[in-house]
Amino acid sequence: MGETTVTKIDSRQSPRGAMGQKYLATGKRMGMRLWEEEPPNDGGEESVREYETVGYVVAGRAELHLEGQMVLLEPGNSWVVPEGSRHSYRILEPFTAVEATCPPANVHGRDA
Repeated sequence: MGETTVTKIDSRQSPRGAMGQKYLATGKRMGMRLWEEEPPNDGGEESVREYETVGYVVAGRAELHLEGQMVLLEPGNSWVVPEGSRHSYRILEPFTAVEATCPPANVHGRDA
């Protein structure tokens, strides 16, 4: 018999990370997080993370700067940031997106 544990997370009660993200369901190999109504900004410092990220834009617009490339993210778009890639986001208008990370970003200080 396979794993039978079910986890349900209500985003209204989710813990928040230091960058404003809400942590959603997290399994052994991947985790989800929500960026909700993130305000416009001029872009942050480049980050390099120990996890792969895939994301989906729900609302708003942002630029993803990845290893010298720029991609405009708009509602309905999805993206990938490979593990170990230098990247940053410039939010152009209030931005809501869901991301999945592998391994989970919120475990072992990976999101620090």
